[in-house]
Amino acid sequence: MIETTSMLVEPLAIPHVKRLVPQVFRDQRGTFAETCSTRALEALGPGVAFVQDNHSVSHARGVVRGLHFQKPPRPQAKLIRVARGSIFDVAVDLRRSSPTYGRHVTAVLSADNWAQLFIPVGFAHGFCTLEPETVVLYKVTDYYAPECDCGLRWDDPALGIDWPVAAAEAILSDKDRGHAALADLAPMFP
Repeated sequence: MIETTSMLVEPLAIPHVKRLVPQVFRDQRGTFAETCSTRALEALGPGVAFVQDNHSVSHARGVVRGLHFQKPPRPQAKLIRVARGSIFDVAVDLRRSSPTYGRHVTAVLSADNWAQLFIPVGFAHGFCTLEPETVVLYKVTDYYAPECDCGLRWDDPALGIDWPVAAAEAILSDKDRGHAALADLAPMFP
């Protein structure tokens, strides 16, 4: 665990995935927190620099987005946070040489807990909304590249993810329903 002056950075069960919790200041006016700083980025590892911010709004509970990633030569690391509502967030290790290949970590991120999740290159990412009208903001380290856009089947039994929504009730895009299982993915990350 690393603590900067304004942010706690702690590794999860797969140490390259990190949970960041900013120091939140509260008073009669409301709240304030630094959600991203150079010191926090240094704690994530060398060379982490974000180039784009993304913003998604999911209108219902049970919306599943993912599991997404960009393959080389345009892979992305992500820093995820929730501005309204809450999500069950998932990162799946796709690095073939990793001792945690095919394993996943999860975290609940919410507007109330202010926690963020850093997902490095080589991981698929997805989330399920736990509340209606959930707003998710995330930073990425490379621009969207449609030719590198890939996905992993969200409900692949080999992953063993205990999603908080039944498959029949999950709300997904057609694209997300059609992703390949882990066993069918070509090696993309060493």
